[in-house]
Amino acid sequence: MTKTNQKYDAVALFSAGLDSLLAAKVIMAQGLSVKCLHFTSPFFGKPDKVAHWRDIYGLDIEAVDIGDAYVKMMLAGPKYGFGKYFNPCVDCKIIMLSHARRMMEHYGAKFIITGEVIGQRPMSQRRDAMNSVRNESETKDILLRPLCAKRLDPTPMEESGLVDRERLHGIGGRGRNDQLAMAKEFGITEIPTPGGGCLLTEPASARRYGPVFEHIDNPSANDFHLANSGRQLWAGTHWLSMGRNEASNNALTRLARKDDLLFDVQDFPGPLGLGRQIGDDWPDSAVAEAAALVASYSPKAVKSAEPVIVIVTHKGAQRTVTVEPSRTPSMGWAETTWNDSKPTRNRMDTQDR
Repeated sequence: MTKTNQKYDAVALFSAGLDSLLAAKVIMAQGLSVKCLHFTSPFFGKPDKVAHWRDIYGLDIEAVDIGDAYVKMMLAGPKYGFGKYFNPCVDCKIIMLSHARRMMEHYGAKFIITGEVIGQRPMSQRRDAMNSVRNESETKDILLRPLCAKRLDPTPMEESGLVDRERLHGIGGRGRNDQLAMAKEFGITEIPTPGGGCLLTEPASARRYGPVFEHIDNPSANDFHLANSGRQLWAGTHWLSMGRNEASNNALTRLARKDDLLFDVQDFPGPLGLGRQIGDDWPDSAVAEAAALVASYSPKAVKSAEPVIVIVTHKGAQRTVTVEPSRTPSMGWAETTWNDSKPTRNRMDTQDR
């Protein structure tokens, strides 16, 4: 990564939550320049909203994709474990800060900002966890937490006078009254809703991600993006994703790899199907069953009460399969449940918190 012409005093972890927004504003109010880094992965981040945030918040924001590095961290087993589902909250903050530290030279920055508040999140924002994050990310002398700085020891940035400690804050706990008052002072009218927006904390997402961990030895970020898209059906190691609408059909098209099977019902509107092959190529029987499933989610194809043609694309070649739309195939295709996924999570050396 080459250096940019524009120099910044600090880089900030910007989740688009209220705390990260305020942390950047507090430092900018001291006349310092801040580059906000919006980290993205299959599990969090909204890069499509960066332009909107720039406009309404007046921040300099860049989206940074850390998806593959994040998946590798999860596969290796996060040092500080998982939360209730698949969320490695402490290790998540460590990987983001470590990445921000490596990007500092690129932006000519002197320190890093986060919106952390002591006691706000039970797993990652306890004082001991915050100390672990700081130490493991090797940011001890360059990390500033403006919203709770007065509850922490002064940093080199404060001691040198680069940052005025008196203009920092000492917020603690899970309430938002102090933050809402600050937002009013800064003239922020579009207040982000509470919550981290991380899919790894949600049981519905855990159901989607469990089979990926279970059946793929070294899954990539693309695999988890696929697990987020549309309807997910599994039959052993056979994985079929189907679009629910035009947006998810388009997402499947973007995510398709050369080895994937694409199923498109001919002559009728309906979902696009994507079969991700794990190991050996699917036998003809599995292809036919997947085609029948995809066709069964096309209401007009079902209403025709006739066999329908499904175009199957694989490695650039197309063939047609004639099937009766059916949701009762012999292979037992089904959506997963959390109970199906939980054994995988336990094998990944998790700890419930």
